[in-house]
Amino acid sequence: MFKGASLVIWKIVYTKQARKDAKKISASGLRPQTEKLIKVLGENPYQDPPPFKKLVGDLEGAYSRRINIQHRLVYQILDKIKTVKVIRMWTHYE
Repeated sequence: MFKGASLVIWKIVYTKQARKDAKKISASGLRPQTEKLIKVLGENPYQDPPPFKKLVGDLEGAYSRRINIQHRLVYQILDKIKTVKVIRMWTHYE
């Protein structure tokens, strides 16, 4: 999957959908932007900037950061086990 920080203190895990999205990200040329966001999440998922939003509705409890104007990296923070679960890396509007 995506490699990022040399000093990762948060474990990054990917859902099956996020793994599928990773292929789209690579094919669309958005991999560098996505890797930067993954690196930030691995170091401190609460870091701002880059800005993030708390999601509501079906994705309540998750957060979103922009990959670009159209696509978002959607994730959950599991504080107790210091893990970030990447849910989507494409769009969460589908």
